[in-house]
Amino acid sequence: MGDLVLVNRSLTGRRVWVTGGLGFIGSNLALRLLELGAEVTIVDPCVEGCGGNPANLGPHLARCRIISRDIADAEDFAAELAAADVVFNLAGEISHARSQREPMRDLELNTIAQLRFLQVLTRVRPGVRIIYAGTRQVYGRARSLPVNEDHPIRPTDFNGVHKRAAENYHLMLTRMGLLDAVVLRLTNTYGPRLSLDAPGQGFLSVFLKRALLGERIEVFGDGSQLRDPVHVDDVTDAFIRAALAESPPERVFNVGGPEALSLKEIARLTALAAGPTVNITCRQFPADHLAFDIGSYQADTTRIRTLLGWIPRIGFAAGIRATLKWFEEHLAAR
Repeated sequence: MGDLVLVNRSLTGRRVWVTGGLGFIGSNLALRLLELGAEVTIVDPCVEGCGGNPANLGPHLARCRIISRDIADAEDFAAELAAADVVFNLAGEISHARSQREPMRDLELNTIAQLRFLQVLTRVRPGVRIIYAGTRQVYGRARSLPVNEDHPIRPTDFNGVHKRAAENYHLMLTRMGLLDAVVLRLTNTYGPRLSLDAPGQGFLSVFLKRALLGERIEVFGDGSQLRDPVHVDDVTDAFIRAALAESPPERVFNVGGPEALSLKEIARLTALAAGPTVNITCRQFPADHLAFDIGSYQADTTRIRTLLGWIPRIGFAAGIRATLKWFEEHLAAR
């Protein structure tokens, strides 16, 4: 309770911006920021395939200022951007498969647009705290587990390469004194408002959709690969802590779930939460996915626990039950 009071006092009346704020993580973050008393501006053009949807904010949409523009067009809203107290930067493409098929599209969304946005931001609001949504994909295949922030950077796809470039823009501009950036490297995130229809949103989106439809869940390979899924509520807490931290001595943090589970166990727990009609099978890895698969992954979150006091609190079994319940209730209401 003490942490909540401190956060609320710090964000009440603050003018916060959320790029990609109509997407999965962005919308959950925007709703949390509203609860904490912030004035929220969202920049999101709802690019096809990226998961943005105004319905994610439901009746709270009117409480946010919505700028339906690409962040690459920041020059057009530079005057408003100059008033930002904090920027949460979640804009971009997350599909690894699509980045391989359309690398130039991924470059535009994850690198060029980011650079254009940051060039405007550093001019009109130099030194502003900005939290960038990075990805564990930058590490590539892990040499050993768990993976800490000093692991070699060896991305296996264009998405990882482009996200790494955007990380470096934020960090370089911070070293120059033009920004005050923190980078969060996120693992597989799940929870309410996860896009179930946009392709390439990750295996958890596929598992959830199949479970909701009562269909068989397919696991690629033998299912022994490890992942550490993290609930979106824990992720939003990490973003808020990163926004409020006083000049952290480190600027890159892993964000991962409380436990490493095999893909087969993740599928089993999802099926168990959905009911007895959902079965699980393993199938051969599709060749186009195998090329950029990272094998097993678990984040070492020692740094963010130590410096920001962040701890993932939601275990997967409880989190996936709550997530399925949320989707069942909201799909039934439509």
